[in-house]
Amino acid sequence: MNDNFKKARELKDFLTLQEKENLGDLACFSHTAQRRRAEPKAKNEYRQAFSTDADRILYSMAFTRYIDKTQVFSLIKNDHLTHRVLHVQLVSRVARTIGRYLELNQDLIEAASLGHDIGHAPFGHDGELFLSKLTHKHGAGYFHHNLQSIQFLDRIEKNGKGWNLSLQTMDAIVCHNGEVHSKKLIPKRDRSLEDFDTMVRTIKAGPRCDEIPMTMEGCVVRMADTISYIGRDLEDAIRLGIVARDKIPGDCKKILGRTNGTIVFNLVTDLIHNSLGNPFIGFSDPVSQALKSLKEFNYRYIYKNPAIKKHLSSIEEIFKHLFETYLSSLEKGQQSSDIFKNFLNGMDQSYIKDHTHAEIVRDFISGMTDSYFIRQAPDHLKPEYIDNV
Repeated sequence: MNDNFKKARELKDFLTLQEKENLGDLACFSHTAQRRRAEPKAKNEYRQAFSTDADRILYSMAFTRYIDKTQVFSLIKNDHLTHRVLHVQLVSRVARTIGRYLELNQDLIEAASLGHDIGHAPFGHDGELFLSKLTHKHGAGYFHHNLQSIQFLDRIEKNGKGWNLSLQTMDAIVCHNGEVHSKKLIPKRDRSLEDFDTMVRTIKAGPRCDEIPMTMEGCVVRMADTISYIGRDLEDAIRLGIVARDKIPGDCKKILGRTNGTIVFNLVTDLIHNSLGNPFIGFSDPVSQALKSLKEFNYRYIYKNPAIKKHLSSIEEIFKHLFETYLSSLEKGQQSSDIFKNFLNGMDQSYIKDHTHAEIVRDFISGMTDSYFIRQAPDHLKPEYIDNV
């Protein structure tokens, strides 16, 4: 046996032994990873299954496009506002910290964290809502960025062949819903690939997406999503003058703090102490209630604030225009259209065969960065960037 191959096998055996020694009984072990397709055993492969997932997500084309995807605030000339590419790194860091103390699988946590928002449409949750109206109207179901993340990673990447990610990673991505307030999450264990596919079809058919992950690691990522955005969005809003720090609810300031750093620290600390040794991931009663209050505050004064919505009428019109334009191009077979040149060119025929025209348009538009989306718009609909709200 080649010495390099031998060293790789020894290293992988060592990592497997480390898992047995360092992970708790509630952790998801790498050897349990399930994939749709069996993969050839490479003699020089030293990575474990979930570490491989994390690498595949990191090197995907969709991950590259995180760099220009809106988190909350868009079309504002301010380099210090959070974008999606930073948010997923914050989720990964927060979630891995929690996972380390709870003796969970940090590779699985990292993979799910990095991939959880890859399916976001241009212009964040507002773009998601606009696109969902169009997909539902044209028979392609409701649009959920959770599902679209798997659509990219499992069906679109690698020219339609997908990355063959593990069930556990895909499950954590689909079930990451950080917008819903949860005091405690108990994993829905023993979900099979068939169960997962059924769950995806059910979610696609309805307007809500709130399934519970099958692993403790997935539950951690879901909680970390909330922890990572709640204080960060608040800081961005304060920086823009949308809210004042002294307006933060009193119970939130007393229990969680009044800056992103203290909010993250207190939420993470409480979650670790309250979950340690338990078969669930959850907050204590006072911290859960304070977090709920802070989330309600953010929704009222930030996410639903008319000051950051005034440009969205033109954005919705662009969504409508592009969807109808690309749909017409597919129906007429217009090979000069960007959807042929920049999306379907080189795509595996299995993807084209398995998707309707409306689903193909959905996939093309949802993968766009904010700036590419605007470049595709007709001049009379293009919004202008502003210096401040």
